[in-house]
Amino acid sequence: MIDILFVGVGLFALFAGIWRAVRARRTGAGAGLAISLIALGAAFCFLSNRAQQFESEIYPSLGRLLSNLATMVAAYGIGLTVAEISGTRDRGRRTRLVALGVALTVLVVTFFSTSGLPRGIGVFDELYRTHPTLVVYVFTYTVYLGFAVLDIGFMAAVTIRASGGALRAGLALLLLASAFAVAYLGGKVIATIRALQAEHPVKALCRGPFSTLPCTLDVGFPAVSVLLIVLGLTIPAIPGLAASRRDARTLRLLRPLRGHLTRRFPEIVRIDPAGPSRRERLLTAMSETNDGLILAGVTPDLPPATAARLVRDLPDEPSETEPPTAAAEPFAADVARLRAIARAYRRLEGTRAPDAAGP
Repeated sequence: MIDILFVGVGLFALFAGIWRAVRARRTGAGAGLAISLIALGAAFCFLSNRAQQFESEIYPSLGRLLSNLATMVAAYGIGLTVAEISGTRDRGRRTRLVALGVALTVLVVTFFSTSGLPRGIGVFDELYRTHPTLVVYVFTYTVYLGFAVLDIGFMAAVTIRASGGALRAGLALLLLASAFAVAYLGGKVIATIRALQAEHPVKALCRGPFSTLPCTLDVGFPAVSVLLIVLGLTIPAIPGLAASRRDARTLRLLRPLRGHLTRRFPEIVRIDPAGPSRRERLLTAMSETNDGLILAGVTPDLPPATAARLVRDLPDEPSETEPPTAAAEPFAADVARLRAIARAYRRLEGTRAPDAAGP
Protein backbone atom coordinates (compact mmCIF):
# COMPACT_ATOMS: atom_id res chain seq x y z
CA MET A 1 0.00 0.00 0.00
CA ILE A 2 2.82 2.40 0.90
CA ASP A 3 4.66 1.61 -2.33
CA ILE A 4 1.50 2.23 -4.36
CA LEU A 5 0.93 5.57 -2.62
CA PHE A 6 4.52 6.76 -2.95
CA VAL A 7 5.06 5.61 -6.55
CA GLY A 8 1.62 6.89 -7.61
CA VAL A 9 2.20 10.36 -6.16
CA GLY A 10 5.77 10.34 -7.47
CA LEU A 11 4.79 9.47 -11.03
CA PHE A 12 2.00 12.05 -10.97
CA ALA A 13 4.51 14.72 -9.92
CA LEU A 14 7.05 13.53 -12.52
CA PHE A 15 4.57 13.69 -15.39
CA ALA A 16 3.33 17.11 -14.26
CA GLY A 17 6.95 18.32 -14.03
CA ILE A 18 7.85 17.01 -17.49
CA TRP A 19 4.77 18.73 -18.94
CA ARG A 20 5.80 21.99 -17.24
CA ALA A 21 9.39 21.55 -18.48
CA VAL A 22 8.18 21.26 -22.07
CA ARG A 23 6.10 24.41 -21.65
CA ALA A 24 9.00 26.21 -19.96
CA ARG A 25 11.32 25.40 -22.84
CA ARG A 26 8.77 26.78 -25.31
CA THR A 27 7.71 29.88 -23.36
CA GLY A 28 10.84 30.61 -21.32
CA ALA A 29 8.92 30.72 -18.02
CA GLY A 30 8.21 28.25 -15.25
CA ALA A 31 11.50 26.35 -15.18
CA GLY A 32 11.61 26.46 -11.38
CA LEU A 33 8.16 24.90 -11.18
CA ALA A 34 9.20 22.11 -13.53
CA ILE A 35 12.30 21.36 -11.45
CA SER A 36 10.22 21.34 -8.26
CA LEU A 37 7.70 18.85 -9.58
CA ILE A 38 10.35 16.57 -11.06
CA ALA A 39 12.34 16.66 -7.80
CA LEU A 40 9.23 15.84 -5.76
CA GLY A 41 8.38 12.95 -8.04
CA ALA A 42 11.93 11.62 -7.84
CA ALA A 43 11.92 11.92 -4.03
CA PHE A 44 8.82 9.76 -3.67
CA CYS A 45 10.00 7.20 -6.21
CA PHE A 46 13.38 6.95 -4.42
CA LEU A 47 11.58 6.54 -1.09
CA SER A 48 9.34 3.61 -1.97
CA ASN A 49 10.29 0.42 -0.13
CA ARG A 50 11.19 -1.63 -3.20
CA ALA A 51 13.24 1.21 -4.68
CA GLN A 52 15.15 1.58 -1.39
CA GLN A 53 15.94 -2.12 -1.31
CA PHE A 54 17.37 -1.90 -4.82
CA GLU A 55 19.31 1.30 -4.05
CA SER A 56 20.78 -0.26 -0.90
CA GLU A 57 22.49 -2.83 -3.09
CA ILE A 58 24.54 0.05 -4.47
CA TYR A 59 25.18 1.70 -1.07
CA PRO A 60 23.42 1.15 2.27
CA SER A 61 20.42 3.46 2.77
CA LEU A 62 21.24 5.34 -0.47
CA GLY A 63 17.55 5.73 -1.27
CA ARG A 64 16.99 7.72 1.92
CA LEU A 65 19.77 10.14 1.02
CA LEU A 66 18.60 10.58 -2.57
CA SER A 67 15.00 11.19 -1.53
CA ASN A 68 16.03 13.72 1.14
CA LEU A 69 18.26 15.62 -1.31
CA ALA A 70 15.50 15.69 -3.92
CA THR A 71 12.99 16.89 -1.33
CA MET A 72 15.19 19.84 -0.36
CA VAL A 73 15.73 20.79 -4.01
CA ALA A 74 11.97 20.63 -4.54
CA ALA A 75 11.35 22.84 -1.50
CA TYR A 76 13.82 25.39 -2.86
CA GLY A 77 12.14 25.37 -6.27
CA ILE A 78 8.65 25.70 -4.80
CA GLY A 79 9.82 28.65 -2.73
CA LEU A 80 11.16 30.36 -5.86
CA THR A 81 7.93 29.66 -7.73
CA VAL A 82 5.73 31.11 -4.99
CA ALA A 83 8.10 34.08 -4.69
CA GLU A 84 7.70 34.70 -8.43
CA ILE A 85 3.91 34.54 -8.11
CA SER A 86 3.98 36.97 -5.18
CA GLY A 87 6.27 39.40 -7.03
CA THR A 88 9.24 38.91 -4.64
CA ARG A 89 11.35 36.61 -6.82
CA ASP A 90 14.65 38.41 -6.30
CA ARG A 91 14.13 39.13 -2.59
CA GLY A 92 16.24 36.67 -0.59
CA ARG A 93 17.03 34.54 -3.65
CA ARG A 94 20.76 34.35 -2.95
CA THR A 95 20.13 33.52 0.71
CA ARG A 96 17.84 30.64 -0.29
CA LEU A 97 20.43 29.31 -2.74
CA VAL A 98 23.27 29.48 -0.21
CA ALA A 99 21.11 27.80 2.45
CA LEU A 100 20.25 24.99 0.03
CA GLY A 101 23.90 24.47 -0.92
CA VAL A 102 25.01 24.31 2.73
CA ALA A 103 22.19 21.92 3.68
CA LEU A 104 22.89 19.58 0.75
CA THR A 105 26.60 19.53 1.56
CA VAL A 106 25.99 18.76 5.24
CA LEU A 107 23.65 15.90 4.38
CA VAL A 108 26.07 14.31 1.92
CA VAL A 109 29.08 14.64 4.27
CA THR A 110 27.31 13.33 7.37
CA PHE A 111 25.70 10.47 5.44
CA PHE A 112 28.89 9.11 3.91
CA SER A 113 30.85 9.63 7.13
CA THR A 114 28.43 7.37 9.01
CA SER A 115 29.39 3.71 9.27
CA GLY A 116 27.05 0.79 9.77
CA LEU A 117 24.10 2.21 7.84
CA PRO A 118 21.27 -0.32 7.41
CA ARG A 119 20.58 -2.02 4.13
CA GLY A 120 17.12 -2.16 2.67
CA ILE A 121 14.76 0.49 4.02
CA GLY A 122 16.77 3.43 5.39
CA VAL A 123 15.33 3.91 8.87
CA PHE A 124 17.80 5.43 11.34
CA ASP A 125 15.84 5.32 14.63
CA GLU A 126 18.12 2.68 16.16
CA LEU A 127 21.31 4.56 15.27
CA TYR A 128 20.77 8.08 16.64
CA ARG A 129 22.24 7.33 20.09
CA THR A 130 25.39 5.74 18.70
CA HIS A 131 25.90 7.81 15.54
CA PRO A 132 25.98 11.60 16.19
CA THR A 133 26.49 12.26 12.48
CA LEU A 134 22.96 10.99 11.83
CA VAL A 135 21.60 13.41 14.43
CA VAL A 136 23.30 16.24 12.53
CA TYR A 137 21.90 14.78 9.31
CA VAL A 138 18.27 14.67 10.45
CA PHE A 139 18.56 18.02 12.29
CA THR A 140 19.86 19.77 9.14
CA TYR A 141 17.20 18.16 6.98
CA THR A 142 14.37 19.07 9.36
CA VAL A 143 15.50 22.65 9.99
CA TYR A 144 15.98 23.41 6.30
CA LEU A 145 12.61 21.99 5.33
CA GLY A 146 10.95 23.74 8.25
CA PHE A 147 12.20 27.17 7.20
CA ALA A 148 11.39 26.43 3.52
CA VAL A 149 7.84 25.33 4.35
CA LEU A 150 7.20 28.33 6.58
CA ASP A 151 8.59 30.62 3.87
CA ILE A 152 6.27 29.05 1.26
CA GLY A 153 3.26 29.24 3.57
CA PHE A 154 3.94 32.88 4.47
CA MET A 155 4.30 33.97 0.84
CA ALA A 156 1.16 32.04 -0.14
CA ALA A 157 -0.82 33.61 2.71
CA VAL A 158 0.29 37.13 1.72
CA THR A 159 -0.39 36.61 -2.00
CA ILE A 160 -3.77 34.90 -1.63
CA ARG A 161 -5.43 38.14 -0.54
CA ALA A 162 -4.77 39.86 -3.86
CA SER A 163 -5.44 36.82 -6.06
CA GLY A 164 -8.55 35.20 -7.41
CA GLY A 165 -9.87 32.29 -9.42
CA ALA A 166 -7.53 29.41 -10.13
CA LEU A 167 -4.55 31.21 -8.59
CA ARG A 168 -6.35 31.63 -5.27
CA ALA A 169 -7.40 27.97 -5.29
CA GLY A 170 -3.81 26.91 -5.96
CA LEU A 171 -2.42 29.12 -3.18
CA ALA A 172 -5.03 27.77 -0.76
CA LEU A 173 -3.88 24.23 -1.52
CA LEU A 174 -0.26 25.32 -0.95
CA LEU A 175 -1.24 26.69 2.46
CA LEU A 176 -2.93 23.42 3.34
CA ALA A 177 0.11 21.50 2.09
CA SER A 178 2.35 23.63 4.30
CA ALA A 179 0.23 22.71 7.32
CA PHE A 180 0.60 18.98 6.58
CA ALA A 181 4.35 19.46 6.04
CA VAL A 182 4.75 21.27 9.37
CA ALA A 183 2.90 18.43 11.10
CA TYR A 184 5.24 15.92 9.42
CA LEU A 185 8.36 17.84 10.48
CA GLY A 186 7.05 18.20 14.03
CA GLY A 187 6.45 14.46 14.20
CA LYS A 188 9.96 13.82 12.88
CA VAL A 189 11.53 16.00 15.57
CA ILE A 190 9.52 14.24 18.30
CA ALA A 191 10.43 10.79 16.94
CA THR A 192 14.13 11.72 16.85
CA ILE A 193 14.08 13.00 20.43
CA ARG A 194 12.34 9.83 21.62
CA ALA A 195 14.88 7.68 19.80
CA LEU A 196 17.72 9.60 21.50
CA GLN A 197 16.14 9.15 24.95
CA ALA A 198 15.24 5.49 24.57
CA GLU A 199 17.74 3.00 25.97
CA HIS A 200 16.84 0.42 23.34
CA PRO A 201 15.33 2.25 20.35
CA VAL A 202 13.29 0.07 18.02
CA LYS A 203 13.15 0.46 14.27
CA ALA A 204 9.83 2.07 13.37
CA LEU A 205 8.07 0.19 10.56
CA CYS A 206 4.62 0.99 9.20
CA ARG A 207 2.14 -1.45 7.73
CA GLY A 208 0.21 1.36 6.08
CA PRO A 209 0.50 5.14 5.59
CA PHE A 210 -2.25 5.81 8.16
CA SER A 211 -2.03 2.67 10.33
CA THR A 212 -0.84 4.54 13.45
CA LEU A 213 -0.35 8.16 14.47
CA PRO A 214 3.46 8.04 14.01
CA CYS A 215 2.99 6.41 10.60
CA THR A 216 0.42 9.03 9.65
CA LEU A 217 2.85 11.80 10.54
CA ASP A 218 5.88 10.14 8.97
CA VAL A 219 4.34 8.56 5.86
CA GLY A 220 0.75 9.67 5.24
CA PHE A 221 1.17 13.41 5.79
CA PRO A 222 4.20 13.79 3.46
CA ALA A 223 2.32 12.04 0.65
CA VAL A 224 -0.77 14.19 1.19
CA SER A 225 1.39 17.32 1.36
CA VAL A 226 3.16 16.53 -1.92
CA LEU A 227 -0.14 15.73 -3.64
CA LEU A 228 -1.57 19.08 -2.49
CA ILE A 229 1.59 20.89 -3.63
CA VAL A 230 1.39 19.32 -7.09
CA LEU A 231 -2.29 20.26 -7.38
CA GLY A 232 -1.66 23.74 -6.00
CA LEU A 233 1.09 24.41 -8.52
CA THR A 234 -0.83 22.87 -11.44
CA ILE A 235 -4.32 24.35 -10.99
CA PRO A 236 -3.25 27.98 -11.75
CA ALA A 237 -1.92 26.79 -15.12
CA ILE A 238 -5.29 25.36 -16.21
CA PRO A 239 -6.78 28.67 -17.50
CA GLY A 240 -3.61 29.29 -19.50
CA LEU A 241 -3.81 25.78 -20.93
CA ALA A 242 -7.43 26.33 -21.96
CA ALA A 243 -6.48 29.64 -23.63
CA SER A 244 -3.59 27.91 -25.40
CA ARG A 245 -5.96 25.27 -26.79
CA ARG A 246 -8.33 27.99 -28.05
CA ASP A 247 -5.39 29.75 -29.70
CA ALA A 248 -4.34 26.51 -31.39
CA ARG A 249 -7.86 25.94 -32.76
CA THR A 250 -8.00 29.51 -34.05
CA LEU A 251 -4.61 29.10 -35.76
CA ARG A 252 -5.78 25.92 -37.50
CA LEU A 253 -9.01 27.61 -38.53
CA LEU A 254 -7.19 30.64 -39.97
CA ARG A 255 -4.59 28.62 -41.92
CA PRO A 256 -6.47 28.22 -45.27
CA LEU A 257 -7.75 31.81 -45.28
CA ARG A 258 -4.38 33.26 -44.33
CA GLY A 259 -2.59 31.06 -46.87
CA HIS A 260 -4.80 32.29 -49.73
CA LEU A 261 -4.42 35.94 -48.69
CA THR A 262 -0.62 35.74 -48.32
CA ARG A 263 -0.31 34.19 -51.79
CA ARG A 264 -2.50 36.94 -53.22
CA PHE A 265 -0.88 39.75 -51.20
CA PRO A 266 2.67 38.65 -50.32
CA GLU A 267 3.43 42.07 -48.88
CA ILE A 268 1.28 41.34 -45.80
CA VAL A 269 3.69 38.67 -44.54
CA ARG A 270 5.56 39.99 -41.50
CA ILE A 271 9.31 40.40 -41.83
CA ASP A 272 9.84 39.68 -38.13
CA PRO A 273 9.38 35.97 -37.29
CA ALA A 274 6.51 34.96 -35.06
CA GLY A 275 7.30 34.80 -31.35
CA PRO A 276 8.00 31.58 -29.44
CA SER A 277 4.55 31.42 -27.83
CA ARG A 278 1.37 30.29 -29.55
CA ARG A 279 -0.34 33.56 -28.59
CA GLU A 280 2.34 35.57 -30.43
CA ARG A 281 2.01 33.36 -33.50
CA LEU A 282 -1.76 33.83 -33.39
CA LEU A 283 -1.43 37.60 -33.17
CA THR A 284 0.92 37.59 -36.18
CA ALA A 285 -1.47 35.40 -38.19
CA MET A 286 -4.43 37.62 -37.24
CA SER A 287 -2.56 40.76 -38.24
CA GLU A 288 -1.55 39.30 -41.62
CA THR A 289 -5.08 38.02 -42.27
CA ASN A 290 -6.65 41.31 -41.30
CA ASP A 291 -4.28 43.24 -43.60
CA GLY A 292 -5.12 40.84 -46.42
CA LEU A 293 -8.85 41.35 -45.91
CA ILE A 294 -8.39 45.11 -46.04
CA LEU A 295 -6.43 44.83 -49.29
CA ALA A 296 -9.12 42.53 -50.69
CA GLY A 297 -11.74 45.22 -50.10
CA VAL A 298 -13.57 43.41 -47.30
CA THR A 299 -15.35 46.04 -45.24
CA PRO A 300 -16.25 45.49 -41.57
CA ASP A 301 -19.98 45.57 -42.35
CA LEU A 302 -19.84 42.62 -44.78
CA PRO A 303 -21.36 39.36 -43.46
CA PRO A 304 -18.79 36.57 -42.95
CA ALA A 305 -20.20 34.48 -45.80
CA THR A 306 -20.01 37.41 -48.26
CA ALA A 307 -16.49 38.27 -47.13
CA ALA A 308 -15.39 34.65 -47.51
CA ARG A 309 -16.86 34.46 -51.04
CA LEU A 310 -15.08 37.69 -51.98
CA VAL A 311 -11.76 36.27 -50.77
CA ARG A 312 -12.35 32.94 -52.50
CA ASP A 313 -12.94 34.65 -55.84
CA LEU A 314 -9.59 36.43 -55.65
CA PRO A 315 -6.90 34.93 -57.89
CA ASP A 316 -4.10 33.14 -56.13
CA GLU A 317 -1.43 35.25 -57.78
CA PRO A 318 -1.08 39.05 -57.47
CA SER A 319 -2.65 41.07 -60.29
CA GLU A 320 -1.81 44.50 -61.67
CA THR A 321 -5.21 45.92 -60.72
CA GLU A 322 -5.57 45.99 -56.97
CA PRO A 323 -9.04 45.84 -55.39
CA PRO A 324 -10.24 48.84 -53.37
CA THR A 325 -9.04 48.75 -49.79
CA ALA A 326 -11.37 48.89 -46.81
CA ALA A 327 -10.90 50.93 -43.67
CA ALA A 328 -9.41 49.16 -40.66
CA GLU A 329 -11.63 48.21 -37.73
CA PRO A 330 -10.87 48.09 -33.97
CA PHE A 331 -8.73 45.15 -32.86
CA ALA A 332 -11.26 44.04 -30.24
CA ALA A 333 -13.57 42.50 -32.86
CA ASP A 334 -10.82 40.83 -34.91
CA VAL A 335 -10.88 37.38 -33.34
CA ALA A 336 -14.63 36.80 -33.65
CA ARG A 337 -14.81 38.35 -37.13
CA LEU A 338 -11.81 36.48 -38.52
CA ARG A 339 -13.00 33.18 -37.09
CA ALA A 340 -16.43 33.66 -38.71
CA ILE A 341 -14.88 34.51 -42.08
CA ALA A 342 -12.44 31.61 -41.78
CA ARG A 343 -15.28 29.16 -41.11
CA ALA A 344 -17.24 30.48 -44.07
CA TYR A 345 -14.13 30.29 -46.26
CA ARG A 346 -13.56 26.67 -45.32
CA ARG A 347 -17.14 25.82 -46.27
CA LEU A 348 -16.67 27.60 -49.60
CA GLU A 349 -13.43 25.73 -50.21
CA GLY A 350 -15.40 22.53 -50.01
CA THR A 351 -17.79 23.74 -52.73
CA ARG A 352 -15.08 25.09 -55.08
CA ALA A 353 -14.92 21.94 -57.22
CA PRO A 354 -18.70 21.66 -57.84
CA ASP A 355 -18.88 25.40 -58.62
CA ALA A 356 -16.05 25.12 -61.13
CA ALA A 357 -17.81 22.25 -62.91
CA GLY A 358 -20.95 24.31 -63.53
CA PRO A 359 -21.84 26.08 -66.85
